[in-house]
Amino acid sequence: MKQARKRAGMTQAEVAESIGNAPEVYGRMERGGILPSVPTLLRLCLILGSGPHELMGFTEVELGQSAPRANTVPPGLNDTPEKRRLLRRLARLDSPRIKALARLVALLLPGARNAKR
Repeated sequence: MKQARKRAGMTQAEVAESIGNAPEVYGRMERGGILPSVPTLLRLCLILGSGPHELMGFTEVELGQSAPRANTVPPGLNDTPEKRRLLRRLARLDSPRIKALARLVALLLPGARNAKR
């Protein structure tokens, strides 16, 4: 990961922000202390322009090449961990509770106070 990051001309903090992780967590991944989840690995591949085999250390990354930047990220891959947790919890709610929560969210959105009911 470190070679791919350097090839891309990015700092650990920039990569961490791009994949939605704390710099400390990304640093641990880069040092081999923890493994990324599959969605995080896919985000890393897109951000760093490398394949998973390179990022996991199975193939050398050539430092002289520039990393291609991917402009499109599949839906859901840019979601924060908090958003993913919230969506999992929402999936367990029944229909009346979802409707009540939708009304509450509508009140929290900007401009909702002036909206007609």
